[in-house]
Amino acid sequence: MSARRRGQAQDEQKLVESMAQGDKEEKPDLRGDRRNIAILLFLYVLQGIPIGLIAAVPMLLQNRGASYKQQAEFSFAYWPFSIKLLWAPIVDSLYVRRFGRRKSWLVPVQYLLGGFMLLLSAHVDRWLGGNNLEPNVPLLTLLFFVLNFLAATQDIAVDGWALTMLKRCNVGYASTCNSVGQTAGYFLGYVVFIALESKDFCNTYLRSTPEDVGMITLPRFLWFWGITFIVATTLVAIFKRENDVEDAHTDARYTEEHELNIHESYKVLWDMVRKRPVQILAGILLTVKVTFAASDAVTSLKLIDAGVPKEKLALLAIPVIPLQLILPILVGKYTNGPRPLDVYLKAIPYRIVLASVASIIAYATPYLISGGEVPVYYYVLLIISYGCYQVFLYSMFVAAMAFFAKISDPAVGGTYMTFLNTLCNLGGNWPNTVVLWLVDVLTVKQCTTQSENPCENKEEQQACITSAGSCKIIFDGYYLEAAVCVVYGIIWLLVVRKWIVHLQNLPTSAWMVVKPSAAKHKLR
Repeated sequence: MSARRRGQAQDEQKLVESMAQGDKEEKPDLRGDRRNIAILLFLYVLQGIPIGLIAAVPMLLQNRGASYKQQAEFSFAYWPFSIKLLWAPIVDSLYVRRFGRRKSWLVPVQYLLGGFMLLLSAHVDRWLGGNNLEPNVPLLTLLFFVLNFLAATQDIAVDGWALTMLKRCNVGYASTCNSVGQTAGYFLGYVVFIALESKDFCNTYLRSTPEDVGMITLPRFLWFWGITFIVATTLVAIFKRENDVEDAHTDARYTEEHELNIHESYKVLWDMVRKRPVQILAGILLTVKVTFAASDAVTSLKLIDAGVPKEKLALLAIPVIPLQLILPILVGKYTNGPRPLDVYLKAIPYRIVLASVASIIAYATPYLISGGEVPVYYYVLLIISYGCYQVFLYSMFVAAMAFFAKISDPAVGGTYMTFLNTLCNLGGNWPNTVVLWLVDVLTVKQCTTQSENPCENKEEQQACITSAGSCKIIFDGYYLEAAVCVVYGIIWLLVVRKWIVHLQNLPTSAWMVVKPSAAKHKLR
């Protein structure tokens, strides 16, 4: 047997032993992993910065006279995180061995992120328009699409690295780092930036002498984070090694990863799809969020229609952000174990109830708002209901991420995690789109001055206004959708609960793409 063949056999044997040990329930043990958890958390914070910035740009465009068509055009910048599965196998299969499987992508991608931010900082004010200049939305869309593409690629690398950076018993903490880090980064890139960029906010709360501009500008903010990305990436490249150096905890980590070329990586992706447990999990992930679609996608729009100022509604999310930062840590204590989906199942009924409460609040809003003034107690009610909803939303999210980390095959960790996350994202996107589209289809309107005018399109609505009338809602399709979603959710939970329990009871080997039996066969 050649030296190379012996090395491959040893690698496969270690992988077999790792997977066999993975079937045993292990309690979390942070010894030797505290620094790794801190590094993961920091990498996810960096990832959240461009995501937050991309969310802030539409508000800046709106203030500079962008049309809704242009806003829709810029929305394509959000797409990379939903389609990153397309290039995840490439990230898993192409790398420089001496530099490290994950660092081969993480380091150059983060340098590119820093470089793009520096590029944007030099020109973004001109491209955003203002001062009688039209915003260059196509160019902004392209650049921020690339920025988000790089952030999504970084996410693939970090997700995969987390599976081997942490000990097997601690991989559940990867989901906590993900949710806390991304939320913190999003908070910095969106909320902090929007607040400090606003002259009104700064003059009201942070300055003694009013000024005509905010405390920071988008170019300065981009420049700062561009430099931060470059410095942080350099430190990671120099001082953080992958698991090619043994320490006292090496035996507790997944230290071997199966090497695949691009063709094999896509074949592995197909093998994932063919696995029965994955198919069941896909069915669950693609259908569970139908239950909450009406609440998640439409309720806030209904509140705005009822007279709640949209800027006030947006600011209500700020008090909840600390809760979003703390929740993954608190929930992580219960999901970082052998049965994370227990938390998932327990959270669903509460989230269904709170989704119903949101619909009731939306229905009552026109009666609670008098004379165009929104009372303080109404905002308190919204904050409490939204905060409670976030508790169970994040409980489900962290539990799902912990389960993904638990079952993902370390041999193709980046692709496996990305595949499951893609299913999770698609499971939320398609119901929201359908529900939004159906609102107008199910809603019945009538012009107050033209009984034959159903106000179904802009021409009919304009004709109604011309006749000194208004389009009155006879039947609001949103409430039908809300009721159907709740009933669907109850039935879904009763039917699917047993399948979730079944998936959780499966051994880790049932999810592996590189099967232990196949690896053993190769050793003979």
